[in-house]
Amino acid sequence: MMIMDNLAKRWPLYLALSASLVLPGLALAKSAPATQEVVLRHNLGARAETVLATLVARFNDQQKGRVRVLLQDAKRVPEPGQLPQMALLDADDTRSFFGTVPRFKPLYRVLGEARERIKERFFPLVKDAVDDPAGRLQALPLGLALPVLFWNKDAFAKAGLDPDTAPATWLELQHAAGKLFDAGHKCPLTSSRFNWVHLENISSQYGEPITVHEGRGVTKVVLNRLIDIQHLALLSSWNKSHYFRYFGPGDEADHRFLSGECAMLTGASSLYPQAAHAGFAMGVAKLPRYDDVYGATPGRLLPDGAALWVLDGQTRLQDEVAARFVMFLLRPEVQRDWVKATGFLPMTPVAIAALKADGEPPDLLDAAARRLSERNPLPAEVKRGFGLTRLRRILSEEVAAVWNDSKSPMDALDAAMRRINAAGARRPGT
Repeated sequence: MMIMDNLAKRWPLYLALSASLVLPGLALAKSAPATQEVVLRHNLGARAETVLATLVARFNDQQKGRVRVLLQDAKRVPEPGQLPQMALLDADDTRSFFGTVPRFKPLYRVLGEARERIKERFFPLVKDAVDDPAGRLQALPLGLALPVLFWNKDAFAKAGLDPDTAPATWLELQHAAGKLFDAGHKCPLTSSRFNWVHLENISSQYGEPITVHEGRGVTKVVLNRLIDIQHLALLSSWNKSHYFRYFGPGDEADHRFLSGECAMLTGASSLYPQAAHAGFAMGVAKLPRYDDVYGATPGRLLPDGAALWVLDGQTRLQDEVAARFVMFLLRPEVQRDWVKATGFLPMTPVAIAALKADGEPPDLLDAAARRLSERNPLPAEVKRGFGLTRLRRILSEEVAAVWNDSKSPMDALDAAMRRINAAGARRPGT
C-alpha cells in the first residue's frame, strides 16, 4: 500500500465548523480601521474547508484584533476578477480561479521582506513541487498528494472480482475493467488529473526525465518516449473498448467515482477522506505498474496539488499578514491537525514528529518520512511558473485528439512536444 493510503486509514477525521469566517462571495465584513484584513480564496471540498476555517479561527484569535484572515470560496465568488491577497489552489486552475492569470509574488520574497525565516526543513520531495529552478519557495505546499488507484469494492463484488484485491499491474487492471464492463458497468475506469497521473508519473516511475538540458541554456521537454506512447496507446484502446472514460484534464472524474458512476479511478490520494464517506465500500492502492518493463521503480512518484500562493501587488501590511499566516501554518501542532484531518502530505519532519507525539503509528510515519526525504532522481523538472501549466494545457489539447480518434498517441505526443518546446518551456510564465 502507498504511504498516504496507510496513513489516511489510520488518521481519524475531525472537523469543527467556524462558519462565521467563510465568505460566500466578495461581500467582506467591515472591520475597525485598526484591523488589517486579507482574503484567502480557496476551492476546497466541504471537509477540508471546515478544517481550514478552524485553523483560520485559531490564527485570528491569536492576533488580538490587529489582523484577520477571511476565507472566500471560489465557487461562490460573483466577480472572480476582483482578486484576493492569498489563494490556495492548484496552479493548473489559475484561469478558472480568477478569470485571468494574475501575477504571484514568490513566497521567499514575501517572507524575506517581512523578516520571517522558516527554520523547519521541508521534505525534499514536497519542496520540489513548489520551488523554482534555484530551489527557492514559490508557495507553501499545503495541499499536495500522490497518485493512487481507488476502486469500488461493491462494484467489484457484483462483477465477480475479489473486492479486497486491487489490480497491481496495468494488465490486471485491464482484466478487471473487462469484467466490470461485461457485468454492465458503463464506466469501469476513469482518471482525474490525467497528465500528472498518466504522463508525468509514468515517466517518473520508469526513470525518464520530463526535461533534458541540451546545452547553452536550452531545456527540452520530453514526454514522447516509448513508455509514454505505449501507455497512452493502451488507454486509447481501453477508451475504444469502453473500459476507460475520459472526463477532462481536471478533477471531474473524482465526482464520477464518488457518485458510483465509475468503478475505478486513478487520481490524487487526498480524495481519500471524501471517498471514505461516498456511501459504498471503497479501497485505495498503489498506482498499477508494468511488470514487463526493465528498471521500473513503481514507488517513484511526483507529488502535486494545491499550494498557498500570495498574489503580487498587495500592500506591505497585507504581505506581512500573509507571511505571519504562513508561519502559523508551519507550526508543528497546526501541521499535525491539518494532515490528520485532510490526508494531504506532511510538509516537514516536524509534522511527522508531532504526529508521532500524538500517538499515530511510528512505523507508518517513518515510512512516510523516508519516502518524502528522497530527492527527485529525475533531473531538470519543469517548475511551477516556468512552463508546467503551459505544458499540461498543450498536452490536454493534443491528447483530446486521441480520444476522438483523430490522432494516434504517437502523433499527439509528438505534436505536444513540438508546441511546448517551440513556446520555450524554460521561459517564466504559465
